[in-house]
Amino acid sequence: MTEQTIQTKIMPIAKSIITEVSKAVIGKDDIIIKSLLAIISRGHILLDDIPGVGKTTMAVAFSKAMSLDYKRMQFTPDVLPADVTGFTVYNKQTGSFEYRAGAVLCSLFLADEINRTSSKTQSALLEAMEEGSVTVDGVTHKLPKPFTVIATQNPIGSVGTQMLPDSQLDRFIIRLTMGYPDLESEIAILKSKENGGNSGAIAPVATANDILLMQAAADEVFVDDKVYKYIASIAAATRSHPQIKLGLSPRGTVALASMSRAAALMRGRAYVIPEDVKFILRDVTEHRILLSAKAKAAGIEPSDVIRDISARTPAPRI
Repeated sequence: MTEQTIQTKIMPIAKSIITEVSKAVIGKDDIIIKSLLAIISRGHILLDDIPGVGKTTMAVAFSKAMSLDYKRMQFTPDVLPADVTGFTVYNKQTGSFEYRAGAVLCSLFLADEINRTSSKTQSALLEAMEEGSVTVDGVTHKLPKPFTVIATQNPIGSVGTQMLPDSQLDRFIIRLTMGYPDLESEIAILKSKENGGNSGAIAPVATANDILLMQAAADEVFVDDKVYKYIASIAAATRSHPQIKLGLSPRGTVALASMSRAAALMRGRAYVIPEDVKFILRDVTEHRILLSAKAKAAGIEPSDVIRDISARTPAPRI
């Protein structure tokens, strides 16, 4: 796909989606853009933040702006895996078993407070997130395309929670923290709430086919061997860093390349440059590494280590 096609067909769709979502999620354009990059990369999003900062609002806004079939599940300790994947029931009239679809069979699935349900139910999402299908009683059911999971977890209040295992964290292409709004944004939020909020004013500006088109376009974005080496060098640095116990997995390296393609596409280019990699580096890698006990005791954060690796890894000239 040529850059002219990207700039005339792809970028207007992306900008329209961002504009609509920003009506509901005020002052968080960077988070909105990175979330859209994850969707374009066919990835899943983990929103890890305190209550009330707009995590659920953003997921609903994306579903409206992109005209996607959307379902939300509030995860609690009593939610069962069958609630997510579906189940089979016996039909007396036909004398056969019939499949009843679970909540995950949609294009955009919001798993709200995923850390408040059992590990068994959390694991029920694994096949759906990785394979794009669910298997119930030996029968595989394909999920619609596009398919994205937006999961939220609340780090405050650990009583009764089940932390996501590292293997499942690695399934999320990106982890984002929205944080508190700045003063101007919070004033704008207050004014919007006086008028009943802006979520209802979000117009559908894209379709599922538009998202599939953007995903296909991202696949065609060119990555030079020098950029591949740059990405691989960053991954290798995480595996040998003295403050990291467990470095970036090959799945993480693939995710970094995929998100870099999407970032280049959003910037109107048909090729990746090192700045695209740096733009999404922390969000893709921080939740995929484990710090050493010594680093944790010293109060070092994953962001500090990734920032150090980024500064030490020479970027190629493209």
